[in-house]
Amino acid sequence: MLIIPVKDGENIDRALKRFKRKFDRTGKMRELRRRQQFTKPSVAKRAQRIKASYIQHLRDAENI
Repeated sequence: MLIIPVKDGENIDRALKRFKRKFDRTGKMRELRRRQQFTKPSVAKRAQRIKASYIQHLRDAENI
């Protein structure tokens, strides 16, 4: 649970902005969106390999 202490005389919008920033850093929304649909392990591994090869290609192109 996130706790955001609101100081005396602090604008509620500023405290809300701090809360949103802290909430984004936890990554809960990303995790919930990812869990909405099941991805088979084989598909996840394939996507991970494709991403790794893409990143490797970018690094190789950078060194040329």
